[in-house]
Amino acid sequence: RVNVSKSNSEAIKGENEAKAQIAESDAIRREREAESLKRATAAENIQAAKAMEESYGAQKSAEMERASLEKAKLEADVIVKTEVEKRKVELEAEAEAEQIRRKAKGEADAILMKMQAEADGMQAMLTKQAEGFAKVVEAAGGDATAAVRLMIADKMEELVRIQVEAVKNLQIDKITVWDGGNGADGKTTTANFVSGLMKTVPPLNEIFDMAGMELPEYLGKKAEKNDTVSE
Repeated sequence: RVNVSKSNSEAIKGENEAKAQIAESDAIRREREAESLKRATAAENIQAAKAMEESYGAQKSAEMERASLEKAKLEADVIVKTEVEKRKVELEAEAEAEQIRRKAKGEADAILMKMQAEADGMQAMLTKQAEGFAKVVEAAGGDATAAVRLMIADKMEELVRIQVEAVKNLQIDKITVWDGGNGADGKTTTANFVSGLMKTVPPLNEIFDMAGMELPEYLGKKAEKNDTVSE
């Protein structure tokens, strides 16, 4: 019986030691599991942090890109509006310049047409005058000098009328005499004034002389001056 008790005691002891070893093994296992879990959790947290950092960086980059695009869009809008306004001003300036050019061209064309018409009229008049002069020369036997004299003779009445009108239209309100009233030839100063005034009109014979013509005998002859000195 003592041996049996001893055997039982040793069996219990062995069982307890086995349990203790099992418990210790379980503790070590759980400790290792906890450490592994801790490392796994830390790794997960690190990965999560990195993922968040990368996500934040990507988001920040996207925001910056979006801001850059928005800025570029605004600048493009401003540039487009500026270019549109600039082109509008250029087109308005070109239209105004074209209108001015057309107006100037129209005025120039009108002036040219007027000058052309005047030139045509002048040419026609000169042609008629030349034809008329040619007929006068033909009537004068082909002598151009004689033809000119005929034309002057034709205008003689008009020339005399103009000379008479020049003196007739003079307005003389009064004549003031500063000397005794008598000239050296016995005429009054007033008479001498009127006589001198009439002498400003060339006599008819002088007009003929200037034209290279002779006064017809039926109109009288020019009086010859007596230059003989009595001895």
